[in-house]
Amino acid sequence: MEEFGEQGSSWEMAYDDLSVRYADALPDNLPVIPKAVSEYINDAKASHYELLDAMAKWTLDQPVFDWIHENSDAFARAWLDGYEVEVNEP
Repeated sequence: MEEFGEQGSSWEMAYDDLSVRYADALPDNLPVIPKAVSEYINDAKASHYELLDAMAKWTLDQPVFDWIHENSDAFARAWLDGYEVEVNEP
């Protein structure tokens, strides 16, 4: 790395800069959702559902369906921005 000087190569500096900017752009307060809802989001996205279709699916397990409709804002944010899975589920 001596040829690039003490700071390293320009691509390394660009990568570091972009990594910081990307991390700063992510929301700090992602919604926390149950594991079953997380699995449903993953399955629905793999099946190419759109958000509205995913929220209106009537064949869901009742607890997942109920959670989505009681927490529609959190579900939409989880779908769009990402989420964390609850760790203290029974």
